[in-house]
Amino acid sequence: MRQRAGGLFDRWLKRRIPPASRLTLSHRQIFIVPTRAGLALLLLLLIMLIGAINYQNSLVYGVTFLLGSLFWVSLHHTYRNLASLELHAAGAAPVFAGELAPLELNLIAPRHEHQALVLSWPESQPQQLDLAKKGEARVTLYHPTRSRGWFSPGRLRIETRYPLGWFVAWSLVDLDWQVLVYPRVISLPLPPLAVGGEGSNEQQMVEGTDDFQGLRDYQPGDSRRRLDWRAYSRGQGLHSKVFAEPVQTTQWLDLEHTPGMDLEQRLSHLAGWVMQLELAGQPYGLQAGNTRIAPASGERHRDRCLRTLALYGYEQ
Repeated sequence: MRQRAGGLFDRWLKRRIPPASRLTLSHRQIFIVPTRAGLALLLLLLIMLIGAINYQNSLVYGVTFLLGSLFWVSLHHTYRNLASLELHAAGAAPVFAGELAPLELNLIAPRHEHQALVLSWPESQPQQLDLAKKGEARVTLYHPTRSRGWFSPGRLRIETRYPLGWFVAWSLVDLDWQVLVYPRVISLPLPPLAVGGEGSNEQQMVEGTDDFQGLRDYQPGDSRRRLDWRAYSRGQGLHSKVFAEPVQTTQWLDLEHTPGMDLEQRLSHLAGWVMQLELAGQPYGLQAGNTRIAPASGERHRDRCLRTLALYGYEQ
């Protein structure tokens, strides 16, 4: 029954405050109720009013009506502290599963100042800030992540108890954040052989200028500086010195050949290898299901590979 009530409330809230990347708070989005201190004050006012009526004490009447007026004015000031506030989701950078997702939020105060605003999710630390009149602020909120894929933090609670703490005004806004969460990184030694049928991790050599490899018969066009004059002087014929240099090898990463107890662990191993190879500056390619990414290196290539791993099985 409780789950059904929660579902009804969520549907009602979605109709009243639909998801949006930008939102201006008004009476439709703001809720306000007395706090415990406010309810205690109401009870005190009721007792004082009964006492004033019973004893016909004008001083108690005056204090009761003064506090009652202050209570009523506080209601409007607390509501006003949220009204007209503009919120704009400014984006979110990708993170690895298990890390805190940084969510950028712009707040604008077009009409008046806003004091003691508190922003939070149920699983995050509250953050408090003030905004001057016609001021603008960008804050970074953090929400924990657990699994790879697209992550939405849900409705952000923004509340205030300003000025006297007798009322709490709040709103639950869905700013339609979408955070790409990469698989959790598990570091393992790189596979001994490249997987995918194109190349291997064994060092390959081509003709160059670094390491001396031996001699070969002289061929027209060979540089005179590479001729072995010493052997020629001994009557062993004319030979050219051969030098070689290593070729930068390409590492292929294949989900099918990656060790792991389950799919998530294998994806985590691949994410760890991508980070290792990128840090080493070594080109690498990725094969994950029907997706094949040609060997390359650099931030764009790394992000493309990690995105493929993050969304594997979701967009296929």
